[in-house]
Amino acid sequence: MTTVYCATSNPGKLREFQLAAPDFDVRKLQAQLAPPEETAETFEENAMLKAVYCGQHTEGYLFADDSGLEVNALSGDPGVHSARYAGEHATDADNNDLLLENLLAIENRTARFVCVIALVKDGCPVKTFRASVEGRILEEPRGTGGFGYDPLFFHEPFNCTFGEAPIADKMRVSHRAQALSAMFAYLRDTAATSETQSAS
Repeated sequence: MTTVYCATSNPGKLREFQLAAPDFDVRKLQAQLAPPEETAETFEENAMLKAVYCGQHTEGYLFADDSGLEVNALSGDPGVHSARYAGEHATDADNNDLLLENLLAIENRTARFVCVIALVKDGCPVKTFRASVEGRILEEPRGTGGFGYDPLFFHEPFNCTFGEAPIADKMRVSHRAQALSAMFAYLRDTAATSETQSAS
């Protein structure tokens, strides 16, 4: 079983990472590192910044993600600032409250979750994987599952929010699940190619 390290301190994300590929040994990076400042303006740049920084402290594959919510009526905000939308030490509730405040009296509440995963090997960039899922923002939270903006994000095919959806259902369609699926497919192909080359 291939070991792949992930650079996250978010237990919700780690759980989703591990559920996404049971044929991989997905582990949290053991080194206690202060996270790098996320100064970039795109999900791709922030994800790679984190992956390269953390990848320098471990051998083999490591991935980091940057994900967030883009609301059309807010010109794509909160975007890359999703986790710190209401301030540097904001809680999920703080961010949700500010989002609802900024959407008062706005009818178009279409939005998408975006995730970019950056993969490195021995600290060197390998590839990025981007995915998104469409939905709309409700006027009040529903459900206690998930994390972040999940209780506000209504996904039409489910007829409920990501906060109400069973995690197994969410993992089939979420932005993070899709990006992870693409990354693990790439790693499987890479491993298969290496084995073929070794055999010949």
